[in-house]
Amino acid sequence: MKLVYLLGLGAFALGLDAYVTAGLLPVIADDFDASVSATGQMVTTFTLAYAIASPIFATLLSAQRQRLGLLSSLAVFTVANAASALVPTLPLLLITRALAGVGAGLYLALAASAAAALVSKERRGRGLAIIMGGMSSGTVIGVPVGVLVAQHFGWRATLWAVSVIGLVSFLGLALRLPALPAPDGAPTLRQRVTVLTDPRVASIVGVSFLAATASLGLYTYFAPVMADESMGGVENITPYLWAWGIGGVLGSILIGTLVDKVRRPYTLVVGIMALLVVALVAFRVTASIHPLVALLPIAVWGAVGWALQVPQQHDLLAARGDSGGTTAVALNESALYLGSAVGSGLGGLAFSLHWDSSLLPLLAAGAAALGLLLQVTGVRVSTARGAKQPAAETAVPAESAS
Repeated sequence: MKLVYLLGLGAFALGLDAYVTAGLLPVIADDFDASVSATGQMVTTFTLAYAIASPIFATLLSAQRQRLGLLSSLAVFTVANAASALVPTLPLLLITRALAGVGAGLYLALAASAAAALVSKERRGRGLAIIMGGMSSGTVIGVPVGVLVAQHFGWRATLWAVSVIGLVSFLGLALRLPALPAPDGAPTLRQRVTVLTDPRVASIVGVSFLAATASLGLYTYFAPVMADESMGGVENITPYLWAWGIGGVLGSILIGTLVDKVRRPYTLVVGIMALLVVALVAFRVTASIHPLVALLPIAVWGAVGWALQVPQQHDLLAARGDSGGTTAVALNESALYLGSAVGSGLGGLAFSLHWDSSLLPLLAAGAAALGLLLQVTGVRVSTARGAKQPAAETAVPAESAS
């Protein structure tokens, strides 16, 4: 499990990098004399690059070179963050953020697959939870601290901190991570493409996409939403970032043990998506009463948003087996960040059109409700059909690659 924690440290750097920008948008916008909506596109470029890189590179990467891919992706991520701390203009920052997204996209998919390979099947849920716990810990610890660092030393210092953490994780893994076992009958590119057409995989990643559009898209504009007078007119967003992040850490860590015990990801995801809808609506209602009352639904929002990905990854690995698991998990991560990109892009559009920002939590709840509907229809049907087929028929035989 020690190696899994090293993988989790890299995920911590990813979580810090991906979400600290939500607290830095006003500072970066002032530095480059740009609008918040224009600066917010640094989140969109990061997440779009992440979404594109994750399935493509995980699909093309040789099964025998998983370790090399893991280290290379972490190196690209680390160097790109150092470059982001040095750029003099917003367009160059957008480019370096895209490069960081490419490294992050491949790393997290490979880290999840590596964590599953390094532990027994009975502890797979906990292994995956460590990776997601690293991501969420990067949020709960990194985002408030990163914002504080930026206030005293500038936003560039925060990105330098991300680079240092990434470098520490890289060095540790380079020294200690063994060659990762290649799956038996490792699939060819043709076989990997079939993963994308699996109805069960498509349904699962569709739920992830809608959940991310709701949860992560709204989080990008957390500060300006809470600054709206109808949401309490909050100036100091830090306590609310802590509430969201602490909820995320608890959710992502506790869900691993729950997945191992229940072993029914479908049922868990139904409950998680239902809670997400309720939390987002409650966030809007309670914040209008008093912002401090909104701390509870914000914490629940963070908890269920982060908890979702562990049962999703577990279900994908179970659906595709070891041979197709890496590609399926990469596709899920792609959907997660594509949803974040769509959510942040739509949020930026709403701000540019001068919509009432207090509507965003309700719109996010609507996207989450669509995800819940997909879970109880598409995922349920595809899971039931898969259960009726023998395990040997649900995977593509290695012999068919010829």
